[in-house]
Amino acid sequence: MFLIGGIVFYGFAMSSSVPAGSPTPTEKVAADPSPSQPAPAPSADNLPPVDPERDHIRGAENASIYVVEYSDYECPFCARHHPTMAQVVADNDDVAVVYRHFPLSFHPSATPLAEASECVWELGGNDAFWQFTDMVFDKGADAAKITEYATASGVDGAKVQDCVDNGTYSDYVAENMAGGSRAGVSGTPGNVVVNAKTGETRLVSGAQPATAFQAAIDALR
Repeated sequence: MFLIGGIVFYGFAMSSSVPAGSPTPTEKVAADPSPSQPAPAPSADNLPPVDPERDHIRGAENASIYVVEYSDYECPFCARHHPTMAQVVADNDDVAVVYRHFPLSFHPSATPLAEASECVWELGGNDAFWQFTDMVFDKGADAAKITEYATASGVDGAKVQDCVDNGTYSDYVAENMAGGSRAGVSGTPGNVVVNAKTGETRLVSGAQPATAFQAAIDALR
């Protein structure tokens, strides 16, 4: 579906590195019509390395395969995709999912929720981060509920709201998005499957079924 005259459109993206199938929805970033200078060609090989001390990881503790997901809390396709990632982790004892931020500018709640999730992490660690993330995708992406969701995740909701208001993690979220762009992510959810030992990668675009991720995982083993 296209919105003529607007900056947002819904596209269908398939990665060339996974088996072809039915078109998969993804929400796209509007291209800059007049870049100031040519940018390096995006490539999954440019994926920022996974940092177990800082990244938000769910799954195998010593994973040999990571699925690095660039996501937007307000993206409906990301909400649909969230249970798929849980299934992929459940089906593979050597796989972990890494959640990174890619908030699209036309989603007003996406950036404050992304920053709030980092504030939650600061106060409560990754367990609290994942509780917050699950809650947003389950109950709805509404920045007006940051305090409520944070409190329900086991941290001080008022402190989280102050953290967001102060822009504490605005640069971190922007860095996540820039890293995703360098890795070839142009919409959400954008996923890079990577072999933790060899660094070999596969880009899997969109809210694809678990079978598409399994194919990429098996190819990298």
